[in-house]
Amino acid sequence: MILLTNRTTWEAAAGVALVAGLTAGAVFFFRRKKPTEEELERARRKLLAQSGRLVDGMLLDIREMTLDDGRPLTMLEYKYRSSGVDYECSQDVTTLLTVVDPAEVRAGYPCTVRYQPGNPQNSIILAESWSGLRSSLPVYPARKRPGLGNLSTDRG
Repeated sequence: MILLTNRTTWEAAAGVALVAGLTAGAVFFFRRKKPTEEELERARRKLLAQSGRLVDGMLLDIREMTLDDGRPLTMLEYKYRSSGVDYECSQDVTTLLTVVDPAEVRAGYPCTVRYQPGNPQNSIILAESWSGLRSSLPVYPARKRPGLGNLSTDRG
């Protein structure tokens, strides 16, 4: 057993412990599982669905296309205005087809957009737990015409 009575022995032991700790940390850092692009996109949608600012927008188009590798891709294109600036964006909803049926989505309908206040380009209109799509145009109650009160309609 080594007695750590002098200063150089303590310094050597601390150095060995520091090097061992840094080595273990580096191994852990480089061997960790990195999130996939789909996991990062899901986390972005979750963040915006929970804390994004709401604004009215307009659904411009629904595009269904096939990529070069044969995979289908469904995009929703929309526009909205924030702080006087118009934004036109698109969102890939291919992984969200269990949440929304593209055949039931209508271009030209208003929608609700969630965006990040410090970065308005970061926006969504659909997530796993939230949807800004509307199934129909809003219906407003009929306005009552103001009565004529004491005025009569005959001029004579």
